[in-house]
Amino acid sequence: MSTRTVTLLGSTGSIGTQAIDVVTAHPGRYVVEGISAGGSDVGLLAEQAARLGVRTIAVADAARADDLRDALVARLGGPQARRTEVLVGPGAAADLAGRGSDVVLNGITGSVGLRPTLAALRAGSTLALANKESLVVGGALVKALAHPDQIVPVDSEHSAIAQALRGGAHAPDRSEVRRLILTASGGPFRGRARDEIATVTAEQALQHPTWAMGPVVTVNSASLMNKGLELIEAHLLFDVPTDDITVVVHPQSVVHSMVEFCDGSTIAQASPPDMRLPIALGLSWPDRLDVVSPPCDWTRATSWTFEPLDAATFPAVDLARSAAAASATHPAVFNAANEQGVDAFLAGRIGFLDIVDTVERVLGEHDGVAAADATLEAVEGAETWARSRADELLARR
Repeated sequence: MSTRTVTLLGSTGSIGTQAIDVVTAHPGRYVVEGISAGGSDVGLLAEQAARLGVRTIAVADAARADDLRDALVARLGGPQARRTEVLVGPGAAADLAGRGSDVVLNGITGSVGLRPTLAALRAGSTLALANKESLVVGGALVKALAHPDQIVPVDSEHSAIAQALRGGAHAPDRSEVRRLILTASGGPFRGRARDEIATVTAEQALQHPTWAMGPVVTVNSASLMNKGLELIEAHLLFDVPTDDITVVVHPQSVVHSMVEFCDGSTIAQASPPDMRLPIALGLSWPDRLDVVSPPCDWTRATSWTFEPLDAATFPAVDLARSAAAASATHPAVFNAANEQGVDAFLAGRIGFLDIVDTVERVLGEHDGVAAADATLEAVEGAETWARSRADELLARR
């Protein structure tokens, strides 16, 4: 595999830091041209810039620009720091993403990742997509821009599906696919009834049994909202109807997802839970890197279990299915209302069940926009309305 140029968006987050682990473990494979972050940890951002030798850094929070420049001087020295380009403001990540690296890894959390996703696609870069929200929110826009195979999924579930499809179907013909099976760990509240999780705290919701992730994704996993977002993402990535996507609970998180074919065969991708594997595939696709993470130990006795989803306790997946069917902007409303709810829950202003209940209420009030009319302005307008309406409802709880 030839050397690839890479841009890392969200470099100080969970996906970004693990991507840097992959890059530095495989010297000569990648040249990181730029990194971006929100700006909450400019010290780490400067450390990463020095470690990777990047030419450009993007920081969303303009108020942290001077702090970043000071940190760069401390790390690199004045002359080299001055040669490092610093992009500042809400549009900085999109600017960086559009500069034409071979691969742009979008590890930003939330729908703010949409514009960088669109910019990377317009520039012709391969998009290693960990920012599921940008596809959920701007599905019609993203699909209209993307060339075949330009988007490589980095979510472990969608990476597993892509691997299974490559191994089991005649590409690009998907007529042999009967359904996709998304696996879910079940989160920290697996097995509990709805009334048993009504009073759980943010601290409890953040205790994921398998994965170490950021707070928003971890709360989404606890409510299974993350699995709802992943269902919409799988529908858009693989052109499979939402009715043909099944969610099954697999607490061990070793089988990352499966594809069932028309003849009754099911192909699964299995590996110990380690995000470096799908990240590495996102950076190197369709090739594989050597020694990314330890494989399953097949010499030891082990058991894997699979359970049906408790939709009564965790209705987020069914809500996602209905949002995807309703209109081009309902998924954007679904995501935006959830982001507001998670923020309020983490701040201690609402209860855990209020998150999904509010999403359901906001979805029910949205009129929707047809796919043909789903401009960026229409999508962002729906998001803005959903956030405002969700905040009004959350304030009453």
